[in-house]
This record gives sequence, C-alpha cells and structure tokens, in this order.
Amino acid sequence: MANSFATRTFTTLSDLQPNMANLKVIGVVIGKTDVKGFPDRKNIGSERYTFSFTIRDSPAHFVNAASWGNEDYIKSLSDSFRVGDCVIIENPLIQRKEIEREEKFSPATPSNCKLLLSENHSTVKVCSSYEVDTKLLSLIHLPVKESHDYYSLGDIVANGHSLNGRIINVLAAVKSVGEPKYFTTSDRRKGQRCEVRLYDETESSFAMTCWDNESILLAQSWMPRETVIFVSDVRISFDKFRNCMTATVISKTIITTNPETPEANILLNFIRENKETNVLDDEIESYFKESINLSTIVDVYTVEQLKGKALRNEGKADPSYGILYAYISTLNIDDETTKVVRNRCSTCGYIVNEASNMCTICNKNSLDFKSVFLSFDMLIDLTDHTGTLHSCSLTGSVAEETLGCTVNEFLAMTDEQKTALKWQFLLERSKIYLKFVVSHRARSGLKISVLSCKLADPTEQPQRKLLNFTPLRVTCFRAQTAACEDPPLRSLLTNILGGLTWYFRRLHVLHDRIGKKEKVRPQRRDAGSPLRVQIVVIRDGVSPCQPGWS
Repeated sequence: MANSFATRTFTTLSDLQPNMANLKVIGVVIGKTDVKGFPDRKNIGSERYTFSFTIRDSPAHFVNAASWGNEDYIKSLSDSFRVGDCVIIENPLIQRKEIEREEKFSPATPSNCKLLLSENHSTVKVCSSYEVDTKLLSLIHLPVKESHDYYSLGDIVANGHSLNGRIINVLAAVKSVGEPKYFTTSDRRKGQRCEVRLYDETESSFAMTCWDNESILLAQSWMPRETVIFVSDVRISFDKFRNCMTATVISKTIITTNPETPEANILLNFIRENKETNVLDDEIESYFKESINLSTIVDVYTVEQLKGKALRNEGKADPSYGILYAYISTLNIDDETTKVVRNRCSTCGYIVNEASNMCTICNKNSLDFKSVFLSFDMLIDLTDHTGTLHSCSLTGSVAEETLGCTVNEFLAMTDEQKTALKWQFLLERSKIYLKFVVSHRARSGLKISVLSCKLADPTEQPQRKLLNFTPLRVTCFRAQTAACEDPPLRSLLTNILGGLTWYFRRLHVLHDRIGKKEKVRPQRRDAGSPLRVQIVVIRDGVSPCQPGWS
C-alpha cells in the first residue's frame, strides 16, 4: 500500500472467514448494481432498499458485498462511489455464501464468503487515488475470467440460436455508445436503456444493451474505436425484432475496461491499424447487416403522421419503424438519365466511384476480380392522401423482391419492358414497411429506407383507424407499350402516362377542392384489353350513373 496506509492493518479477502468481527478490508470496486426497493415484511406499507458491489484486492481474490437499509442511507451510500474507486470497509458482517442461489444473480467469486454492510455498524470510505498503491488500482484492468476464455463476435453470430439464453464472456472493441434513454414502466417505475455497438476482427457491428444505471455510466466513459472491453458473464439472446444475436448486461456481469491481456492488446492493435479504413457509415452498415423481422412492425402511419413522429424524435440516434399504405408516385426505372443500378464494393458495400474506379472506403480498384457487385440503388416517392415522402431509398435485395427480378434480369430488359414493369407498381396501392430517422444530410431532412414493398391486399385495412375520412384511392390503367408497334401511338401513350403521373401528384389539391368525402378513382384496365382511359369521380359513394349525382 501507499505510505498513508502503510501502518494500517487490513484483512485480505483471501483470509476472510464466516463470523469474523472488527476487521477492515480494502479493495477496488470492479462491479456494482443499481439501488432496488422492495416491500418491508416487518413494517407493512414501508420499503427497504439494497444494492450490491464487488471488490478486489489481488488478481486471484474478489468478493461480493451487499448493503440493506432505508432509502436515504442506501442511496447516499451507493452514490458515494463508482466502479473503479478504491474503498475501505470497516466492520462488515462476514457470512458464508450460498453459492447455488446467490451466484444465479450475482457475479461468481472465488471466495466462499460475502460481506453484509449495516447502517449502524459498518462504514465505507472512498480513498483518493494518491493514497492507494498503484498495484491495487491496476486490478481494475484485469478480467475476472481467464483472458482466453471468451467468444469472438463472429463465433456468436455463427452459432446463432444455439447460444440463445447462454451466459458467456466477450472480448470486443467499442464502436459506438448510444445516448441513454429514460422511460417509465406501467407500474410507474423509472427505467433507462443504452445500446453499445461492439466490433472485432470477425464482426463489424454487434449490439450490447445496458439496462442499469451503473453500466450506463461506465459505458459513457468509453471512447469509440479506442476502447476495448472484456465482458464477463453477459447474456446472449436472439433479438426477434432485429433478427440477430445481441448481448445484454445483467446483474452477474463484470465489465473490464481496456484489459491488460495479450488478447486485448492484439485487438487494440487491430482497431488502431484499421481506424480509418473500417469507418463505415450507417447507410453502408445497414445495407449489409440490417435484417428486421417485419412481423414485429405493427404501427401504421400516414405520410403526415410519419413526418410528425420523425420530428418528435429529432436528436435521437435510433431510427423508427412503421407501415405505410401509399402509392409509389415516382419510380424512374425506365429513364436513361436516372441510374438505378450501381457497382458496390464487395467488402464494405459502399458505392464505387465510377470516375476513379476506386472504393473510397476500402481503397480497392473496382476492376479487381470480385471486388464489386451490381446492386439496385434507387430513390422513389411515396404518396398518400396526406402528402408525399420524397427520395425514399429502395436498394439491394429489397428492390429485387419489390420488382420481382434480379439486377441482371433487369439489365437484360428492353426500355419497353422496363416501362411495363414500372406500371405494375406505379400508382398502385402498396403496403410499405419503412425505417425512418431525421437526417440533416438528406435533401428532404428525413432519411427513409424501404424494408419491404408489396401491392396491398384490396381487403386489407390498417390495424387502427387513422383518419376521420376515407382516403383518396387511385388506380390507373397499365400501359402495354411493349405491344404497341406504332411510334406515334407509343408517344401518345407516354404523354398520357406522364400526365396521369402529374395528375396523381396533384390529387391532394383536388381533394381539398372537391371535399373530404369525395374519392377519385380512375378505372383499371385488364392486361390485353382495348386501351382506354376513364376517370370516374365518385362523391359520397354515388357514381355519375346513379341518382343523386350533381
């Protein structure tokens, strides 16, 4: 110990025995839980409070401590120190540990004892760093498990469901630390949540969620792409919403920041060497990794409601998800001036610079063997009766599923076939799953990605009533320009279709003019039937062929 502690006598944690009294122990705090309250059985109507922490005084010895008492005492004691602090505990009660029961929820320790602190007999003093031997403080950087006893992130992803519910150790680098989110449960308890993104040599992004305040405070001190952590006893589970494996910090978990081990040093060198080349933005990462379970998305929005929700969430890093019943009002897949297929780097997914033939992220020449692949990359507009979402991103496999063809099949089509394909979707009522977030880099101020887009079942209705009036519904005829061999007629068809597109974009103006309960419904034409354009205006459910039309 340092000079100030040289004359003091401390009992080492390895010498603890049940029922020992009048002793002092010193150690560095390596783990800590939040304060919890529960009903006091002896005093009906009142509550008792508790929290626990883990201290260590040597590489091989650490022990759990718990304190019980009234709210003011427990919260005051808990707030007096954090993970990484060195504390002196006087007059703790030494009890034998019930291993099977207690280690189910507390960190596993090599000691067969535990410390109990009481308000009347025990005291806890926090030592300043200059008072403590550096050897004691260095224990905070030593994992409580063997340095080689861990899973890589790639191993976790590869094992998938077989690790669901397992408690394991993880060594990884910190990629990003999200902002803490605070909420209130249905029984009025306060809660918080923070998501940390991890990565290593085998996996570019992996989510770890912290639910307790102590681990969230610790996470806020981590430096993205500079900090390495060894997470002991973290729970691995399969996230059905995101369709991927994730980690959750629990009461058993002990996190060692920047561990001093050979394995951690290798990982630290990796992140330093690849700090620049491995910086992938959110769009690139989502292109490869995002796989959302669509069945978990249930909130239905109109365009107006979606924009309002996005604005309310401005400043939050996490995106929102929802369902939109709308029409594709812009789908330029047959326009030679609009590029809808691009080369992407096969390593990082970034769009390759066509002028330099270089990937700006990986710095790989696109002419190299298997260095690029073709992918859909297009922007579409989505319109309903409340407005239009401009420049929504439709890319990759989602675009292929939407159009019903691969990139190579699309490139082999003639212009007429592309136009015919476009009109299978343009101005048809679709059910669209979206991911959206406010982004000042986006031209419209809103970054929107299409997760799925399919023609809506005519009988399908939104799960909840969103509006007090019937939406405008428009269905236009499909133009079979490929079957038209007369150039003047084909030109006429193109002009008609262009006019209908403009007409649809102006429907919200027409809606204001003819009243909220009116509907404009162009008639659908079956494929192969004589070409005709017929627009029927229906007011209050009455067509021009019925009495009451005016």
